[in-house]
Amino acid sequence: MAPQREWLEHDFYKDLGVASDASADAIKKAYRKLARELHPDANPGDAAAEERFKRVSEAHSVLSDPAKRKEYDETRSAFAGGRFRGNGAGGGFGGGFTGGGGRATPGAGGGFDVGDLFGNAGTTAGGDGAFGDLFGGLFNRAPRTATRPRRGNDLETQTTLSFRDAALGTTVSLSLTSPSPCTTCHGSGAKPGTSPRVCSTCNGAGVVSRNQGAFGFSEPCTDCQGTGSRIDEPCSDCSGNGVTVRTRTINVRIPVGVEDGQRIRLAGQGEAGLRGAPSGDLYVTVTVSPDAVFTRVGNDLKVELPVSFGELVLGATVSVPTLEGTVGVKIPPNTSDGRTLRVRGRGVSKRAGGAGDLLVTVKVAVPKKLDDAAVEKLREYADAERASGFRPRDGWGDQ
Repeated sequence: MAPQREWLEHDFYKDLGVASDASADAIKKAYRKLARELHPDANPGDAAAEERFKRVSEAHSVLSDPAKRKEYDETRSAFAGGRFRGNGAGGGFGGGFTGGGGRATPGAGGGFDVGDLFGNAGTTAGGDGAFGDLFGGLFNRAPRTATRPRRGNDLETQTTLSFRDAALGTTVSLSLTSPSPCTTCHGSGAKPGTSPRVCSTCNGAGVVSRNQGAFGFSEPCTDCQGTGSRIDEPCSDCSGNGVTVRTRTINVRIPVGVEDGQRIRLAGQGEAGLRGAPSGDLYVTVTVSPDAVFTRVGNDLKVELPVSFGELVLGATVSVPTLEGTVGVKIPPNTSDGRTLRVRGRGVSKRAGGAGDLLVTVKVAVPKKLDDAAVEKLREYADAERASGFRPRDGWGDQ
């Protein structure tokens, strides 16, 4: 488990206005509603809305990820309000230790090794081991090195493609308004011409140690907020955070054969991390518009081909559209209406190589009007058909 300080200080469910047992769909719906209302484009110059937008985005990035949500719930349950109690005499540590959600390991003398219980507790934002270092220090364990500012949150957006662009692949431009690395200080948070310096209080560790009686404690450094570095002259454009909200345009390469609803991950294109920390990822959900000619089944393409009755009876070679040009398809004589002909390798390209097939279903097109000569010929044909003994409904409907 990797509890983060924000997870203990902020109620992400409250930020999104949902219950703690809300479904994934309810969380997504609440986030989309709030994101539209609080988006910087809809609230220009409103710092409070911008801050709420960041909080809502962070809450969604945790609660929309099943693994992160589980970890968040366990962290809040285990550490909220500091609910720890001892089982030993007088409520101390001698006889045992109980912590909500923790794992107790047998120790010497039949008690529990509190150092093992919290030694792997994980990180907090801006300072590693706020709990692990605290309880590790009880047993003179060395404090961990502080984690630098955490990576930025992941972002989500969507784009709509034509059927053919999705099948063939394309490049689209997306405009995003989100926290991005400050262009003035290049994400460092320091005024141009200066650099962050190592915190002299904790010597860059991000944590400080102190003794209280027989015990040693480690806690996040208050001078650098657990980051291990200090900025003497903050960048005026980002106030030392290394991040500003701005609109940027990125080009996204859509791979060949992308399907409706598929998500594309762009590493490092999400929300910028504070003070030079890595950016999160961007996930682009693709919506594919229907096509007037083609439908898709896996990597195969399906098309209905209008043909005349004469082409089915006598046979013919007809031109059929594909994603790239046309192909000649041979209709054998006496082909039944509704038969599907397969043209191999003319479907959607596969990422591993090769392509699906083109499935051509023939459908008889009936003329809306014939001239007298054509009608007379058709009657002659009908007479010849009956004379030959052909009965199209022979056996049909028999029980």
